[in-house]
This record gives sequence, C-alpha cells and structure tokens, in this order.
Amino acid sequence: MNNDSPLLVGRDGDIATLRFNRPSALNAIDVPMAIAFLAAARELAADRSVRAVLLSGVGKGFMAGGDLAVLQADPVQGAADLIGPLHEALTVLGGMDAPLVAQVHGVAAGAGLSLMLQADFVLAAEGTRFNLAYVNIGASCDVGASWALPRLVGLRRALEIAMLGEMFDAAAAERMGLINRVVPAAALEAEALAFARRLAQGPTVALGRLRRLMRTSFERDLAGQLDAESAAFRECASSDDFKIGIDAFFAKTKPAFSGH
Repeated sequence: MNNDSPLLVGRDGDIATLRFNRPSALNAIDVPMAIAFLAAARELAADRSVRAVLLSGVGKGFMAGGDLAVLQADPVQGAADLIGPLHEALTVLGGMDAPLVAQVHGVAAGAGLSLMLQADFVLAAEGTRFNLAYVNIGASCDVGASWALPRLVGLRRALEIAMLGEMFDAAAAERMGLINRVVPAAALEAEALAFARRLAQGPTVALGRLRRLMRTSFERDLAGQLDAESAAFRECASSDDFKIGIDAFFAKTKPAFSGH
C-alpha cells in the first residue's frame, strides 16, 4: 500500500477498505483523490470476492468536502474535474451487490456529507459534526445529496439542511435518520469493521438485489415495484446462497453463505 496515495485501498478478508488520505486538509477532495476513488470503484466492481466496502477517513475527520483551492483557481473547470469522477464512482459502487458502509468521525461536510449519504449504512463517532455547507459558498449540492436527503429525512427537513447550511451533531443526525448508529470514538473502527464483516458474511446476491430495490422504489408505482421484486427474487432463487439458506433452514443450522 502506498501511504502517500490520496486514497488507501486495502482488504480485510471479503471486506474492501477505502480510506481518504489527505489528513492535513481534513481529507478535502482534490482531483487526484477523485480520480483515485473512481479507479478504486472500478477495481472493486470487477472483483466478485468483495462482499462489503468500508469507507473511512485518515486523521481528524472523515471528509471536509471538496478542495476549495481547486474551485478558486478555475471554478467551472475545477467543478467539472471534481464532480465527474466522483459521480461516476458512485454510479459504479451503487451497481455492486456488496453493501457500502461509512465509518465517520470528526467532520463530514459538503461533499463529505454527500458521500456519507450514499452509503447503505453509517456508523458515526460521538462528537462528529455534520454540515451540508454548499450554500455557504454560494453553491448547490453534488455527489447525490439532493437524491439521498429527501429519501432519508423528507423534503422539508432536507431543504432545511441544504438551505440553512448549519452544523449539527451526531445525535441530531441519528434522530433524523441520516446515520444508523452513534458509537464511542474509541470503538468506532472496531464496530464499523464488525458491522461490515456481518454484511460480508451475508448472501451477497440477495443484499445487492435488496439495495437496488430500495434505492429505485421511489421511481415506480406499486405494480412496477411488485414486478421488480418478483424478478429480483427469481434471481436470488437461482443463486448458490439461496440453496445454502434453504438447506440450512431445514437442517436447523446457521447458513454459511458463499456470496454467490
């Protein structure tokens, strides 16, 4: 692993780890980090042995947002250079079966909060601060915040978070449904890894179908969603893990899913 890389990519068994690595800038995203994130997403999507992905940040915070120096130098081109690879990376990660877990501490602001919102599960340390922040520099949002926020907290609360640009803490984030759990800072890394490991031991094909069904459910009426559920269930029924799960049920044992 190259510790000078803006993104540290690792493995812990079936779990892929992605760690944003610009600690001196609170992991603010610059163009090299955005490009590295896209490259890593493509690599993980092509690797069927990956059964969960864990996002985190090195240093004092998860991510402070986009690197404003890039935007100051050339606002329009700088925005394109940052947003393009980030959006493509999220599309790639969103198409994977492996669930995405975010391990958040210190601060998640701007694009950092937007990235966090794209995770399927979020564990945050006590004391973490959140701010969508874009409005404070005269910008709208990116990295899927306008898609995720209304789905997670409802339209009125989403507009409040986006338009007021105010800081809020981990307890408030949990109450609003933006994160799953608040844990002691000293326990965050261990608990996030254990959470990802539990997911990695699950039926990966089924988890992938579930995350896509949930994420696309707002786009269909009930009849369309029922059709999508039927198709997804049939796909799961043809998987190795479905047979493993059914056999384990009748044998009254715990299933050891293969991820296939």
